[in-house]
Amino acid sequence: MSRDLTEGSLSKNLLYMALPTMGGFAVQVLYDIVDMFWIGKISSHAIAGVAVFSSIFWLVSVLNEIIGTGSVSMISQAYGAKDYARVNRTIEQTIVFKIFVALIASTLLFIFLKSLMTFFSKDERVITAALDYGYWRIFFMPVFFATYSVYTALRTTGESRLPNLMMAVGAVLNMFLDPLFMFEQVPRINAKGLNLGVKGAAIATVLSSSVVFVWGLTVLFRGHGAVKISLPGLFRLDWGIDRKLLMIGIPSAIEMLLRSLSGMVMMKLFSMYGSGVLATIGIMDRVIGLAIVPLMGFSMGASAIVGQCLGANKIDRAERTVLLAAIYSGIFVSAFVALANISPGLVIELFTKDPAVVCEGLFAMRVGSWAILVAGFSVSLMSAFFGAGYTKAAMFSSIVGRWFVQVPYALLVAVALKLPTSFLWFSFLVAELGELSYATVVFFKGKWKQYRVV
Repeated sequence: MSRDLTEGSLSKNLLYMALPTMGGFAVQVLYDIVDMFWIGKISSHAIAGVAVFSSIFWLVSVLNEIIGTGSVSMISQAYGAKDYARVNRTIEQTIVFKIFVALIASTLLFIFLKSLMTFFSKDERVITAALDYGYWRIFFMPVFFATYSVYTALRTTGESRLPNLMMAVGAVLNMFLDPLFMFEQVPRINAKGLNLGVKGAAIATVLSSSVVFVWGLTVLFRGHGAVKISLPGLFRLDWGIDRKLLMIGIPSAIEMLLRSLSGMVMMKLFSMYGSGVLATIGIMDRVIGLAIVPLMGFSMGASAIVGQCLGANKIDRAERTVLLAAIYSGIFVSAFVALANISPGLVIELFTKDPAVVCEGLFAMRVGSWAILVAGFSVSLMSAFFGAGYTKAAMFSSIVGRWFVQVPYALLVAVALKLPTSFLWFSFLVAELGELSYATVVFFKGKWKQYRVV
């Protein structure tokens, strides 16, 4: 059931929201790791191809962010103010808007994907793997975008368990379908597979996501607590809500666009060192995805609580929730830092035995772990901005960290000085330090406390 987060213990409310979210994301990221494990059984070139496509995919996903970020603050603040009719109208508008922008995104990516791939790699094996995987993901992009809105609708109204159960079911289903679709003979059980290769991994993903999307829509139509949408509502334009979704979301979309562009710059710089380094990037993306699960849990949980508390005008409670989230994030991520620095090889060798990739991955794991620890604090502070709808702060934080710190440092290392990749991996750490510095200043200035979107 939905939960009023403006009352009761801060710690209990935060853990109630964060722990199930972590569980859902952990299973999802575990799927990503298993997915990369199976792809690694094909070749390191397949890993590199999927890694490059994922970087491009996140660039286009900025359109999802335009609507999604605004919906977090609008739904949670309306729920905190107990304006349930507005809660449901906002959810309806968010879902429809997401599908519309996804159609635009998938069309653009379909047209330009091959050209973008040749920019990052000239290796035909890498390009072929990326296209086989990517076209299926592109075609089903509206389903991915709208499914995120289902999760947001439930989380921001205090329901932390169901959306994460949905994520977990989708991920587990995906894990079972992957080897069945990818290989001629399913490993270990010797059952006959479909032998679709990298393409099979993408098909397994879109099928699993479609199952979850249908499930989520069914829940929202039938009603869950105060949340219940209607089919006519999905076809009725509410420009007042749509305009606010855009105005709140555009700074966040710019932030994600710039972050994705910086990621593409980094991908290009790493590609200068060969396909083995690109494969390492693909593995690191999956491993770090698991490491940031606690960050996602506490950030999403804190954002929902901040939104409800600001809607109820309980500002002090909102601020204390954010600081508590930062403390918890640091504690949880410390376990990953320890593992990454003591036994990084245990993780890297799960994906590949390629000596060059393993050697590169050992150093990347160590440096990346410290970057994630720093990110834990900045992400927690920015949950205040997202809950308030003060998304400009998050945008400028990303600009500082990525474009004023990381990219200039990386260009100096890779292009001007032509130093080894070990120096390039440090760019992620300096980027997070830059973001944290800016977010800390803005958070304690307190302008976000006065923001309202309802």
